[in-house]
Amino acid sequence: MSMSDPIADMLTRIRNSILRKHVDVKIPFSNIKENILKVLQEEGFIYKYEVTPLKVGKELKVVLKYDKLGRPVVRSIQRVSRPGLRIFKNADEIKPVLNGQGMYVVSTSKGVVSDFVCRKQHIGGEVLCQVY
Repeated sequence: MSMSDPIADMLTRIRNSILRKHVDVKIPFSNIKENILKVLQEEGFIYKYEVTPLKVGKELKVVLKYDKLGRPVVRSIQRVSRPGLRIFKNADEIKPVLNGQGMYVVSTSKGVVSDFVCRKQHIGGEVLCQVY
């Protein structure tokens, strides 16, 4: 069966792994997923990610981040734009998530970036997901 939304599948795998307190999670590779994980790593929501070659294709290994008390850094990760309903926003429409505690991941003409970078460079795009 084909998958209609691989980004939502990635976010669900991360969400389920956090609920089960796993250290890492493996996800099938794609360039957009790698770019989203790069933004999550730069903003401190995940510890790191690695691209692992397989016999056929590649996979992403995401190492999740927890605080000293064992609570996950990612409290919520949700898909915003989806294949059936694309959500595009201008730079002026992208507001901070939880007064800056969270972020949006936005696909722009300059690549996949956080909402802070969108407001700073005054560019808009498709809002992929929300993390806090």
